[in-house]
Amino acid sequence: MAHDIQIVTEAELRALVPLDLRLVDVIEAAFAALAGDGVVMPPILSMDLPGANAEVDVKTAYLPGFDGFAIKVSPGFFDNPALGLPSLNGLMILFSAKTGLVEALYLDNGYLTDLRTAAAGAVAARHLAPAQVETAGIIGTGVQARLQARAAHLVRPFALVLVHGRDMDKARACAADLAQALGVRAEAVGDVQALVRDSQLVVTTTAARAPLIRADWLHPGLHITAMGADQPGKNEIDPRALLAADLYVCDRAQQAEASGELESALAAGLWDRGRPVELGEIVTGRHPGRPGADAVTICDLTGTGAQDTAIASHVRALFPDAGAVIHA
Repeated sequence: MAHDIQIVTEAELRALVPLDLRLVDVIEAAFAALAGDGVVMPPILSMDLPGANAEVDVKTAYLPGFDGFAIKVSPGFFDNPALGLPSLNGLMILFSAKTGLVEALYLDNGYLTDLRTAAAGAVAARHLAPAQVETAGIIGTGVQARLQARAAHLVRPFALVLVHGRDMDKARACAADLAQALGVRAEAVGDVQALVRDSQLVVTTTAARAPLIRADWLHPGLHITAMGADQPGKNEIDPRALLAADLYVCDRAQQAEASGELESALAAGLWDRGRPVELGEIVTGRHPGRPGADAVTICDLTGTGAQDTAIASHVRALFPDAGAVIHA
């Protein structure tokens, strides 16, 4: 018997789905679900393709209480811009959790991944950043850097954002974009240590494989969300900082050990505290979270299939008639 499959393009998704507090709440619900029972989330299928200067990730998760589950394929081919093509693309497939039938195909070219990643940063800031953030620091100058700043501003409306990148022209362009988008002061800075010193909330959004932030730069009242380490070998934070912080949190312990900031701390023989706290445990109140206003906290987000299932289900619920329909 034939059934209908919804197909929605990137352009249609961009017109329909914004980065807003409603989306942050959806991704927060995914973290809460991860802290519960009955979750099925296999390890990330990850391929590093050095010959093509590329990487490919496949993520999925079944969450009890959700009507569907998504499988997300996310290729990154980083020489594409020289060909006039975007470096990131991909799609999400939403299946019925009751029948296993395909319900929707979101040809988002990474747009939904970008949104859910930014929303995850907002969840971390909502639960771990100081209650008052005057200055935010963003390390990185790409799409995700801009989205992370916008997401953080939703939950911690800062007045000043500092932007650092290897290319100061790109840092200045990013700062200008954020000043216009958020109506805040924005400055490009060349000194990473100064950015950390002057910020209460710092987000790292790079593909670095060597630490950008040193442990001795941590200061009371600081929260750091590290977004970049999502494959083995990536590392943005000095491994010693994880121990120096009052609280280190990750999205999924198994992933953080294999491809997050925790991987580097384990490889260096520094981490001796067993399983780290997961963000979902803080969201659900099973862990108290930030110890106090002067505490130093670090959240290590590797990206989970649960977030993909959550945003795909969100789109399906809000826009069941969007896009085209085929009969399969």
